[in-house]
Amino acid sequence: MSAAPVSSPHLHAGTSVAALMREVLAALAPGLLLSCWLFGPRLLLHLAVASLTALACEALALRLRGLPLRPALTDGSALVTAWLLALCISPLADWWLSAAGAAFAILVVKHCYGGLGRNLFNPAMAGYVFVLLCFPVRLSLWPAAPGLDTVSGATPLGYVQSGLAGMATLEELRAAPVFGAVGGRGWEWLAPAWLAGGCWLLARRLIDWRIPAAMLLALFCVAALFYLYDDQRHASPWFHLASGGALLGAFFVATDPATSATTAWGRVLYGAGIGLLAWSVRRFGGFPDGVAFAVLIMNAAVPLIDRITRPRVLGTSA
Repeated sequence: MSAAPVSSPHLHAGTSVAALMREVLAALAPGLLLSCWLFGPRLLLHLAVASLTALACEALALRLRGLPLRPALTDGSALVTAWLLALCISPLADWWLSAAGAAFAILVVKHCYGGLGRNLFNPAMAGYVFVLLCFPVRLSLWPAAPGLDTVSGATPLGYVQSGLAGMATLEELRAAPVFGAVGGRGWEWLAPAWLAGGCWLLARRLIDWRIPAAMLLALFCVAALFYLYDDQRHASPWFHLASGGALLGAFFVATDPATSATTAWGRVLYGAGIGLLAWSVRRFGGFPDGVAFAVLIMNAAVPLIDRITRPRVLGTSA
């Protein structure tokens, strides 16, 4: 008589999708409120447009697929996607860009792959990259931080990237008023807000520390190496951490359980890959901030990462 196949037990995580999404929205709230103060209340317009569009597209996709509406519309996943998307889009951009990005994120990236938990790519980052590639000029200008005379301009990352391309040195660039103590003025104030929200999620054990730690450490280390090599052509590691979407991406995007690696070492490789790619795009790419591109590239690599880091069962070749 053959032995029965061995099967691992399935333990409940102790929380629901809706509860998890509520915690994520709460952790995003401090950074969202600070962003509204820094960049103006027009951010709330993009937030509202993205949220309504995401919910409407979620309902449309569910109806077309013959699935019940209430569970998915109330689990908060569409709102998390909308909030992350709205935080990436410049408040100066046209409102319909948020609508286009949210529609693409929900209809194409999420439901064309089968819905929540089956999507290969992070919907919010895919929606943002979609509108960024289609309308790069409309997303290039951001409101100036409080205390600056100008009304709008490039982000600090964009200012550095274009300045270095024009053969300026970092010493010359740092004299501009858009810079603060370690990063862009205003942007560096957002970093502690995202860090606080991320620490809350870590304390609640809702995300795995390996992904943000590996991403931020990789970003810091590669930036530090090039900064030590030539501090006039490469920004400091602190500048990279305190500017753009590094901390937001590390704690709220890269840790998406549906699109990130599942093994312990896989999460380390996944996070480190995002950090290295984000720095590469920032320094040598055509876009100021590479976090969204890095996340999507590593999303595509997750099946391979999980395969090569999956624990081997003794006596098998799998």
